[in-house]
Amino acid sequence: MAAAVKLYDTTLRDGAQSEGISFSVVDKLHIAQKLDELGIHYIEGGWPGSNPKDAEFFERANKLKLNNARLAIFGSTRRKGRKPEQDEFLTELVKAGAKIATLVGKTSDLQVLNVLKATLEENLDMLADSIRYLKSQGIEVFLDAEHFFDGFKHNAEYSLKTLEVSAKAGATCLVLCDTNGGALPDEITKAVKAAAKVTDVPLGIHCHNDGGLAAANTLAAVAAGVTQVQGTINGLGERCGNADLCTIIPALKLKMGINCISDKQLASLTEVAHYISELANIAPDPFAPYIGTSAFSHKAGYHMDGVKKWPDAYQHIDPAKVGNKLRTVISDQSGKDNVITKAKELGIDLSDSEKDVKGLVEKVKHLESIGFQYDNAEASFELLLRRVRPDYKPPFELVDFMVVVESRRRSGTRETAKGMLSEAMVKVKVGGEIIHTVAEGDGPVNALDLAMRKALLQYYPRLKQVKLVDYKVRILEESTGTESQVRVLIESSDGVNEWHTVGGSTNIIEASWLALADALEWWLVKNRRSNLQKDNSNK
Repeated sequence: MAAAVKLYDTTLRDGAQSEGISFSVVDKLHIAQKLDELGIHYIEGGWPGSNPKDAEFFERANKLKLNNARLAIFGSTRRKGRKPEQDEFLTELVKAGAKIATLVGKTSDLQVLNVLKATLEENLDMLADSIRYLKSQGIEVFLDAEHFFDGFKHNAEYSLKTLEVSAKAGATCLVLCDTNGGALPDEITKAVKAAAKVTDVPLGIHCHNDGGLAAANTLAAVAAGVTQVQGTINGLGERCGNADLCTIIPALKLKMGINCISDKQLASLTEVAHYISELANIAPDPFAPYIGTSAFSHKAGYHMDGVKKWPDAYQHIDPAKVGNKLRTVISDQSGKDNVITKAKELGIDLSDSEKDVKGLVEKVKHLESIGFQYDNAEASFELLLRRVRPDYKPPFELVDFMVVVESRRRSGTRETAKGMLSEAMVKVKVGGEIIHTVAEGDGPVNALDLAMRKALLQYYPRLKQVKLVDYKVRILEESTGTESQVRVLIESSDGVNEWHTVGGSTNIIEASWLALADALEWWLVKNRRSNLQKDNSNK
């Protein structure tokens, strides 16, 4: 039977040290609640001695109703030459009302001598005094054995001695830290086994990802006997980040048979990861193991054929176990199975349309050869599927357009330019009526967008909800210069949903026109019922 492993999350402290990340107190409270729901056993809330925000968090966190997790506070050992009760690093932990404190202490001789500027004996006293003081205040202490693996490589005897002293002083878990993130799995295994020989106190692991091995090192430590695993959601953390619990948790449960959280909690992993990304104001990594949108995507027709016959053919787990799902990607490498499966995902049945499917595969291959790309533009691909159906009626048709870009100057010199004027003239057909509109905009794409909306809003007033969120241009063949094929990807939103469309051409304006038109057409098709009536008030 696999040993029990406790999960310790430090997203709110170590994760918050990521460059560009700043959680508010409210964010931290919401994240703590989510981590509790996920089944995390310990949540490190922060270091109240380092900033007012963390102090406020602990004041307010007492009101949280946590069902699974216990809050831990972070701090450091007393400073050289001070008594524990006189050191604010320690007294702040007591004032915060902590029940569990994770205390960072040096376990590398080089760190003691070069950073603390203390003797090796002084450091041992600092460790023991600090742990005994917090224990006397009724606080359970986990030692964060900082730089343990680097210290073990340089002076194993001293690093192990710090563990012995800390255990004797009353620490209830000794968390071995690969602080600089440079250790290899075999080095982790060797050091963990050595630590287990000098103490009976449970061991933990805390890895950073500077060598890209934080998850592997963590799992190696578990295999060697540690029973507490520290990490962050999405691998957030200083420099290259911490061990990613979104990779480690499913590996523990599904690969190593360690039942660290329930099946139901594991199925919420993807949702929790994306929720925390949203609060951190960063885009989720689509290629993240287990929880990324591309983690179970299938692009090659050969792969899709295999998965259709047997889901395990090209997937190491059932994606539903971690709250993710299989995703079919359409490209010039796709076969008929990709098209049929993707159509089914979108609610379109092509199983009895062999001719249509064959034509679609050939059309996708042709369009991708001239610049289109559908793996990141599912809305445009859905429109391709719908357009081959004999009963499809588009909400509008493009007739033609013209864009004029004028440079306005005071005296005809570049330095005295007033600015640029973009004007778009658009003709679209709705039903049997052709509408001709003109609009000015901040650039040709904006002018096109405004002109099209001006025409269509007369018939579909709810279209005003749709906004262009992002616009990307890719030059596909740079060697051909200004004659290069151009791909335009557009992201749109109605405030609730987001969708992506694509256009391709040697003309950037035409590529933009096609992507814009798809964005508006897709939304009108998806909301057809509520857009049927014409807004007679605009007539």
